[in-house]
Amino acid sequence: MKALCIVDAEKSEVRDVEPMTMGPDDVVVDISYVGFCGSDLNTYMGKNPLVQLPRIPGHEASGFVVEKGANVGDEIKIGQSVILWPYSACGHCSSCRAGRPNACRHNETLGVQRDGALREKMVIRADCVVPNESLTPKRQVLVEPLSVGFHAVSRGRVEASDTVVVMGCGMIGVGAIMGAAARGARVIAVDLSPEKEEIAKLVGASEFLTLSGEELVKKVNELTDDHGANVVIEAVGLPITFTTAIDAVCFAGRVVYVGYSKAPVTYETKFFNLKELDIMGSRNAMRPDFDAVIEALLKIGDKMDSLITKTFPMAEAADVLPYWEANKNDVLKLVVEL
Repeated sequence: MKALCIVDAEKSEVRDVEPMTMGPDDVVVDISYVGFCGSDLNTYMGKNPLVQLPRIPGHEASGFVVEKGANVGDEIKIGQSVILWPYSACGHCSSCRAGRPNACRHNETLGVQRDGALREKMVIRADCVVPNESLTPKRQVLVEPLSVGFHAVSRGRVEASDTVVVMGCGMIGVGAIMGAAARGARVIAVDLSPEKEEIAKLVGASEFLTLSGEELVKKVNELTDDHGANVVIEAVGLPITFTTAIDAVCFAGRVVYVGYSKAPVTYETKFFNLKELDIMGSRNAMRPDFDAVIEALLKIGDKMDSLITKTFPMAEAADVLPYWEANKNDVLKLVVEL
């Protein structure tokens, strides 16, 4: 069976791997498409501390059920079109007990802590496939990455009366824009790449800014009658965007960090108190986020295809990450067709 494997820093190859063994609670999925995430690029660059190489990437995947174990019920059918649920949950840690398994202390994401789906056939627990017939298999790979942004919107308790600033228009930021707009909020999208404006407005941004730091805060204040944004969602992961989020949000506002900074961040913490802010982290997604993404994508219709930058055949899968590294400013989503 063919699979893509990241074997070392800046080295990936399509190789033969042993088929996975199916248990009584598992299904076998014939993989159709796999999308690449920024975490995959970091793994390829040797910058992902959560990954031990070699590793088969792939946690944004779609396919068809071709076999199922003895304990799998009639809710899963042979030939059914499914999206893979890439996370795991132990069921016992404090996050799981709190009803937030997306933040499970012991989570193992496909393609990160365990081998992923960029292979011809994937064996996975039956409760980790999400049946879907409303999207094509290629469009299904958009659901998981967008759902991370939707979850950030949920964490921020976004309402129709809110003005939301989304910092960063990569795939997660695009999901946050789409999720906030789906709730009726006014969305101000921020990215230093002017090329991102078309996509940001396609998915629901009303304004697009290419500013940072104090200039961004000044403009946000101008656009909000000097109040600031009700919610700021940070989806970049730089110290300046972390601190700017605090400056750009209004008094009694909400800040959601879905990006994470690889460098230390220094805050003037008085604004935490003076503004009485709700400051939250956001990780992965929940099943309702998948449902909300699917509904939003169907409303966008065929224009959703513009979210996919380029599709590669499986024979060229080893070229995807080098291509992304060489064209970072031009890539939103890269996909492999199996």
